[in-house]
Amino acid sequence: MDFKELVKARQSDRAYRDQPVEREKIALCLEAGRLSPSANNAQNWTFAVADDAELKARLAAARRPGGAPLELAPVIIALVAERPLLASRLGSALRKIDFTSLDMGIAAAHVCLQAADLGLGTCMVESFDEKAVKAALGVPDNRRVALLIALGYPAGARREKKRKEFDEVVRWNGY
Repeated sequence: MDFKELVKARQSDRAYRDQPVEREKIALCLEAGRLSPSANNAQNWTFAVADDAELKARLAAARRPGGAPLELAPVIIALVAERPLLASRLGSALRKIDFTSLDMGIAAAHVCLQAADLGLGTCMVESFDEKAVKAALGVPDNRRVALLIALGYPAGARREKKRKEFDEVVRWNGY
């Protein structure tokens, strides 16, 4: 599919078929995230992948009420923030922008777009007990788990996107 169709196809899927995801497809999604751009080329993230049933159950149990369900996802990917390079830390401080969070958002988007291109569904989950997730995955205390991504073959049909009109979100040559 072309890029516009890919962007239209990507949605937050909350239900998945009971079908394992091939490791080759998971690796393609992770490679897309690995290749994503980052401030100062810091690449300050690690992907921790869970496809073991017991580990996934522990991660799903860490979801906070209101967070997207993880129980049915064949794969859960945790994005772990690594210590940023000095240049990134200085740039973040000077600009008062958290480049690590921006970079990880870009990496997550690349993972999810690649998944959609492969016929997989994803859902980014930010509402979870980080301490429980870190314990389950063995993430060191001095690292931060920023996001979980549920990954699998979607159980439902693609929904029509409801978005603001183009002219509501675009300003030409100024605000």
